[in-house]
Amino acid sequence: MTSNQLLYSDPLKAAEQAASEIAKRTGVLSHDIALVMGSGWVDAVSVLGSPDFECNADEITGFLPPAVEGHSGKIRSYSIKSGDKILRALVFLGRTHLYEGKGIEPVVHGVRTAVKAGCKVVILTNACGGINTSYSVGQPVLIRDHISLTATSPLIGAHFVDLTDLYSKRIRAIVKAADNSLAEGVYVHWRGPTYETPAEILMMRALGADLVGMSTVPEAIAAHALGAEVLGISLVTNAAAGVTGEKLNHEEVIAAGKAAATRMGTLLKEVIPKLL
Repeated sequence: MTSNQLLYSDPLKAAEQAASEIAKRTGVLSHDIALVMGSGWVDAVSVLGSPDFECNADEITGFLPPAVEGHSGKIRSYSIKSGDKILRALVFLGRTHLYEGKGIEPVVHGVRTAVKAGCKVVILTNACGGINTSYSVGQPVLIRDHISLTATSPLIGAHFVDLTDLYSKRIRAIVKAADNSLAEGVYVHWRGPTYETPAEILMMRALGADLVGMSTVPEAIAAHALGAEVLGISLVTNAAAGVTGEKLNHEEVIAAGKAAATRMGTLLKEVIPKLL
């Protein structure tokens, strides 16, 4: 059976196998924390220093090559000092999106692998459109809740999971203590790959949404279902459709991410040792 066949036939077994391969290749039996870096976020990782290990994600069972600009498709392992301890961070530079048409399993394979590799905290980052008119381009926002407009869940069968504290209040409090200027918002998961219409943005605003993007929600659910605490951070890379009247493009997303990279990397480096 190929790794892709295993991913679709037994996704949790594929995650366990991928975690085992990562442990062998990194020499780290158990990682502590995982970061998934979204569009434009790759440069933020440079603040963490030099990785102890790096490989192409598609060398590991179940991972697909990158298909979106701004996603390098690498997996890295970092050592981060935390007092007298060393935390091991597993970093995914990019992700698979639902709009790529490959199904839900590749979308959540990274976070499932991370939890099977020992990660107790999963940090999910993304680039998003700002629905809330008080947000500015380049502003990071903590996700406090979400609305799914995709009707797609990574969970199958009678597997009932409480999502009340999906985006950990404990972790959000730690991050806000490090940067009290951070806002919190409600994120809408939009399947894409089209951006939203102005009318759809009006609908989302009426539903109580502050942010809109094409990732994060399935991963958050999958990681939480396996027992990990989740932190979601959105980077507002453009005003959502109809807010300013300007057209939307992916190049704008990448540029805004690069501009905010140092600030976000510094914030992550500061808070990671406090999360465990």
